[in-house]
Amino acid sequence: MPEQMEIRCPKLGGQVTFDYCLKEAGELPCARIINCWQPYFPVEDYLRKRLTDADWECCFNKKPKEKILTLLELIEAAKNKPVK
Repeated sequence: MPEQMEIRCPKLGGQVTFDYCLKEAGELPCARIINCWQPYFPVEDYLRKRLTDADWECCFNKKPKEKILTLLELIEAAKNKPVK
């Protein structure tokens, strides 16, 4: 069962199970799951059998936000955060 296999997560910096990666984005897998796990087993085949076409599209084919937009969102969130 691949769900119990563990690798070092480049995003978190520690050991995680494949099961964690399957649920990292709530009901969807981490967007990096294929790159991280492909050296260990045919993860893309595994995911294509489990995910709907819509879920696959949402997880792996959506265009990433531009960095400037992400930075602006982070700045706005920091401005709106109450000061303790």
